[in-house]
Amino acid sequence: MFHCHVCGSTEAKKRFVNEIFQIDGKPVLVEHIPAIVCARCDEETFSRETTERIRRMVHGEAKPVKSISMDVFAYA
Repeated sequence: MFHCHVCGSTEAKKRFVNEIFQIDGKPVLVEHIPAIVCARCDEETFSRETTERIRRMVHGEAKPVKSISMDVFAYA
């Protein structure tokens, strides 16, 4: 049964999400990741299998499907 580690809710939805990871100081976007998302606070949780697959992908076992430029802002 789901239990959110942020807000304690037990209600969640399955969704596909996008996430930006920092790999060797470079932002990498992974799209369409299957996740369990808390219905109350929107905290995303990935299964161990999904986390491992993402790790392998971004560390060289897959090639990017596209490249994009990104605006960067400094919060000062």
